[in-house]
Amino acid sequence: MSNTEKPIALTRAEARAIWLRAQRLDSEAPFGEGPQATAAAIEHLGYVQIDTIHVIERCHHHILWNRIPAYRRADLHQAQSVDKSIFEYWTHALSYVPARDFRFFIPAMKLHRREGHKWFGEVKPADLRKVMRLLKKDGALTIRDIEDDVLVEKVHAWASRKPSKRALQLAFYEGRVTISERKGMLKTYELMDRHFGWDTPPKAASTREITGYLLDRALRAQGVVSLDSICHLDAPSKKAVRRLIEARVRRKELVAVAIEGAGKQEHWAQPDALEIAGYAAAERVHILSPFDPLIIQRKRTRLIFGYEHLFEAYVPKEKRRLGYFALPVLVGDEIVAAVDLKTDRQNRKLLLQKWNWVGHAAKGPRKELKRRIEEELHRFERFQLGE
Repeated sequence: MSNTEKPIALTRAEARAIWLRAQRLDSEAPFGEGPQATAAAIEHLGYVQIDTIHVIERCHHHILWNRIPAYRRADLHQAQSVDKSIFEYWTHALSYVPARDFRFFIPAMKLHRREGHKWFGEVKPADLRKVMRLLKKDGALTIRDIEDDVLVEKVHAWASRKPSKRALQLAFYEGRVTISERKGMLKTYELMDRHFGWDTPPKAASTREITGYLLDRALRAQGVVSLDSICHLDAPSKKAVRRLIEARVRRKELVAVAIEGAGKQEHWAQPDALEIAGYAAAERVHILSPFDPLIIQRKRTRLIFGYEHLFEAYVPKEKRRLGYFALPVLVGDEIVAAVDLKTDRQNRKLLLQKWNWVGHAAKGPRKELKRRIEEELHRFERFQLGE
């Protein structure tokens, strides 16, 4: 770094307070309620990951519920399909993204149009023309609306045997179509321009603007950032992001910080973010998704919370430690347990498969802590079985 000032020292507790404030997990209802709250939460977080696992409610609903106590699944549908304030695209995974940020994804879409997509190299031009012709002629459609496909062999376990589905997925990544509605995992595809009703499509962001977007998104949702946390699964962006960080440090828009236990890993924050260092988090209880922004970057969670989450859905049963789909439990500013849950939708109840105490809670008094977690589990059960 060109900056010669000594980094500001942060304890892990201070780093946790900053991150929890940035994640809006330290207050009751930071975004309000309704479809507007759903859009506001996604705008603040930058994106919310989508996942297909349905042992409990899918992670996009779960992540939003943790920040919007009155969250309803219909609110996400309203934001995506009616208000069109959010859309789906790839970040580090398939995600809901604010529609206001659409232009930052246009260069990736154009790149896929020019060079194809590594996952859909087998898509034939004729199949792509077919689905685009159907969309233009008949309007929005799902893969179930296409019945004349000749099935082919899968190229990998998650692929479809339907050529039209692969073609629709390629058209999605190329920005030709968008997902206008989602019911469970059944996606409705629509022409991008027709869905948004654009007279003139948004202008693509420049490379420099995208670099600023990545940094600003991370600062807003993480509070204290590193190159790894800003560029999660996006190593090619690190060089440009570092240059921008150095420029902002010189302008005193960012300051270097040294988090306890981070060693040589560099971190930065905006000066006003450090004003809450030492802030005592309210003793709120959150049952988190393993795909929650607080958990998904495992090394960062381990550094700041001292907790290493194990995602064991694909681990043989006899080798699991936490359970098939363990959920970290945050109480105040500590992760104190991991509970393996399953929703029995037929009998309408939430099943507790396994309870693991972690961290300091594994050694200290647990009676009152357990009572409070069980209260939140009851609320979580009502969410699982609602609507």
